[in-house]
Amino acid sequence: MPNAIELHQKSRILSIKFNDGNRFDLPCEYLRVFSKAAEVRTMTEPVVGKETVNITAIEPQGQYGIRIIFDDGHDTSIYSWDTLYQLGTNYQQNWQAYLKKIQDYGYTRQLPTATRRIKILYFAHLAQKLRLETETLELPPTVTDISTLLHLLSLRKPGAAPLFASNQLRITVNRQFAEGLTRLDDGDEVALVPNSPILPPTPDLI
Repeated sequence: MPNAIELHQKSRILSIKFNDGNRFDLPCEYLRVFSKAAEVRTMTEPVVGKETVNITAIEPQGQYGIRIIFDDGHDTSIYSWDTLYQLGTNYQQNWQAYLKKIQDYGYTRQLPTATRRIKILYFAHLAQKLRLETETLELPPTVTDISTLLHLLSLRKPGAAPLFASNQLRITVNRQFAEGLTRLDDGDEVALVPNSPILPPTPDLI
């Protein structure tokens, strides 16, 4: 049984932590296409077109599980705790099987392709070390959230990785505290503030 459930609506991720210590970050699209509702389970064709689906509400179902209401109008799917645990445990296997199924069906997932630019603000010794207080960055398709942004920034200059370790920073997106899963959209403003006034050991950055 879970001891924590958190919906990251901007990132379209449902995070579930179970009593055994396992935590699963389940995309809304994944939960939607693997809905256990009768009308979905009896379909012969795969559920498609849910790339940007989000969750609007989560309703407890006693000690059994939860009902998830999606913003595409689907509201009949009840997920038991066992189902959610299995969906988390088998995520990679399930997702790859789903991608193969929709490929065989002839469907191509529609992912955002528009140019995304964000503004990054650097503070304290981070700005000093980078010799930069602000920049506008065009995001490659592989950078979708804070975690992948930090990885990109850590690779841009040799020796910069310690500066961008997530445990070294307080991060906001549009002045709201953010975490690794927080999705990045065009026009977002990201602020990176060091947690400590002590500069982590890094070589001079050029």
